[in-house]
Amino acid sequence: MEWTPDPSAGAWLRERLDAGNETMHVVVPRGFPAYARIFHPAIVRSSPDRAIPTADEWVRMPESAQHALMAGFVDEPVSWAQTAAAFGTVLHPLAQWNRLVRTASDGDWRTRIAPDGREFTAPMEGELEPAHLANIVTHLVEHTQTPDAGFAALWEGRGDLLGFVGITPSRSFPTFSDDPNHQAMLDRSARDPFNNVFRKPTWQEGILSKEISEGPRFELPGRGHVLFSAAPRAFADPEWVLHVPWRDLPAEERGFPPPAQSPSLLWPEDHAWVLVSEVDFDSTIVAGSPALIEALCADEHLEALPLPEGADLTWDADAVNR
Repeated sequence: MEWTPDPSAGAWLRERLDAGNETMHVVVPRGFPAYARIFHPAIVRSSPDRAIPTADEWVRMPESAQHALMAGFVDEPVSWAQTAAAFGTVLHPLAQWNRLVRTASDGDWRTRIAPDGREFTAPMEGELEPAHLANIVTHLVEHTQTPDAGFAALWEGRGDLLGFVGITPSRSFPTFSDDPNHQAMLDRSARDPFNNVFRKPTWQEGILSKEISEGPRFELPGRGHVLFSAAPRAFADPEWVLHVPWRDLPAEERGFPPPAQSPSLLWPEDHAWVLVSEVDFDSTIVAGSPALIEALCADEHLEALPLPEGADLTWDADAVNR
């Protein structure tokens, strides 16, 4: 995989997008015979002894009771279909999470407690777990003549991806120590490097190099992307994070597990399909052949439903669960 300074490889895709945001085609190209919506998993929390407390109940609990309760929490992935069953709603191709979990107009859709006492946390937006993406790509590579040639685009807005000229770094890694001498030094320190009026802007490193950070972007409506030439087949390996040029090595050096942003867009050189994980979507959309869409929807390891062209996936599009 290599950075592509010429973003013209994505021009065909941009030409198929709508100018307005009334349908999914503001980010998903038109002109494909079939589409699938792959739902990102959510998280469900349960407790063996009682219902998960509401926020008001939690703050009224003694700290000792909070700790005891947290020790028994069980967090597990949960599908949208299982979530719908818990809330008495219906999963369908245009379902929206806020409607699925019966969110009141002034409620928080990110965490909702079902009638059975379990707490459901909304799916991750704009991102796929490495193994989840690998499952999807296993099907994608069977439906292109160029599985070893293609392109991957990353949304430029991830805070730590690109370097920039500024006062403060794009991120920091906290250091913890039980050494009393180290803590005493911190207590004596009056210098705050993040609040120095005399500090001059300098280059702040990101995950990607200065050349890439300052280079051309693959521009789509409202979104800039960094474009890489990439073999789609590479993402069928669940350990693809170890081989991408945007692997976050500085974080790994500080003890974090190998992290890497999943592609916002992925397509083969022959344009047989395109995968779109839009940053504000809690689902990934695949456009391709009817055979590809059928295979994705039949995979028991994925939760996918076919979508019609022109589908509306906006916040209020779920008319079934209103």
